[in-house]
Amino acid sequence: MTVESHQTIIDSFKKANQDQIFKYYDELNTNEQNQLIEQLSKIENPTDLINTVEKAIKHSSSNSEESSNFTQLPNEQTASTLDLDAQVLNHWSDLGFEAISKGEVAILLMAGGQGTRLGSSDPKGCFNINLPSKKSLFEIQAEKILKTEKLTQSKFNLLEKPEIMWYIMTSGPTRESTEKFFKSNKFFGLSSNQIKFFNQGTLPCFNLEGNKILLNSKNSICESPDGNGGLYKALKDNKIIEDLNNKKIKHIHMYCVDNSLVKVADPIFIGFAIDKKFDLATKVVRKRDSTESVGLIVLNKKLKRPCVIEYSEISKELTEKLDPLDNQLLFLRAANIVNHYYSVDLLTKMIPKWISSQEYLPFHIAKKKIPSINLKTNEFYKPTEPNGIKLEQFIFDVFPSVELSKFGCLEVDRSEEFSPLKNADGSKNDTPTTCKNHYLNRGTKWVKTNGGILENESDLVEVNPLTSYSGEGLEFVKGKTFKNGDII
Repeated sequence: MTVESHQTIIDSFKKANQDQIFKYYDELNTNEQNQLIEQLSKIENPTDLINTVEKAIKHSSSNSEESSNFTQLPNEQTASTLDLDAQVLNHWSDLGFEAISKGEVAILLMAGGQGTRLGSSDPKGCFNINLPSKKSLFEIQAEKILKTEKLTQSKFNLLEKPEIMWYIMTSGPTRESTEKFFKSNKFFGLSSNQIKFFNQGTLPCFNLEGNKILLNSKNSICESPDGNGGLYKALKDNKIIEDLNNKKIKHIHMYCVDNSLVKVADPIFIGFAIDKKFDLATKVVRKRDSTESVGLIVLNKKLKRPCVIEYSEISKELTEKLDPLDNQLLFLRAANIVNHYYSVDLLTKMIPKWISSQEYLPFHIAKKKIPSINLKTNEFYKPTEPNGIKLEQFIFDVFPSVELSKFGCLEVDRSEEFSPLKNADGSKNDTPTTCKNHYLNRGTKWVKTNGGILENESDLVEVNPLTSYSGEGLEFVKGKTFKNGDII
């Protein structure tokens, strides 16, 4: 980079009133100066960025829409595996397996998070929830993929096992350690060619007023991941969309790494979307109760489009409202678990629109404690109170851009498909212990359903993902006795 280009970048930030970034510039050596300029060069227009922060602050402080605008999605867009006819489920399963057999299905994993709240600096996917097998979340999910491939091969009598592409979105802090973990574990039996890592983007961190970028050191600014909504830009920037089209992949199953019960590349979910000709579909679980702090998939009556609303955005009356057709159920109960189906056609067509306008993907602000340089003392400090703003985008903000007829919502059994790892042990929910217990309870139920016997009623056993994907193929346990901690 030339001296002139350095100066152009410096001038563009000073024009955006970001002089503080260069407070220590003259005391840096050439290498340090280059590092700072290289980081800043990735921000195309600093003035636009500052304007974006102002808009985000206004957006976050603006009043939410009236609760009366929200209602259930129409029946035509929804289904529930809890009460569906077995014939329909089998049909969807067949469609999903058929797409897998043709190489038309890929998996998209959101794995950018660290296990900070769990007391670990490792990527969350490396976490071991203390199953008898000691398997990490990554290993469990990899083996689910292997099992799906083997089931597909068997179902269609294929000479070779089909390979499902696994696209794994990491972040700056997790990329290197994630790849190292996969390599050291020999990709958990998968081919290295079917796994593609790519990074989500980052955005600068700002002071609480949103008008100054914070410094991480004298030669770097503070940055943070751009939220799960940054997925769409990352798919474009890393040429993943191009790769999907080149490989003639048509269907994407996307999920988050922290779900210990996830059904990776779920043939039923994929078949549901294929059968209904949906471009975007989402899995939901039934809200535990009216007080559960969870986003909900709903219909915006005014827009006549699907959307997600946060629990804080609806009135107490609507939160507690019961379904007029079944007063045992909440009226709005479709809890968002960030588990989606996308058609590659939709992503190819819409991503350029989604990432070019805040109409589709507005920025949201989060007030955080951001370790940074104190410009008065010139010292790095770790604040005890929120001192800045992080910008993020939400993956579901694009939902209203999809025509209602092209959007589907599939309710699944929480005990079969959703147990997220969010908090350290000692919290009420979503801990390593709750994940472990939910995983073992599910496997134990499968074994008992197939006639397996437990030494003691309270015993729990682990079913290896390579043994069974979702409870099938366990006929051999009939009449056999198992004890607590056995791995099947």
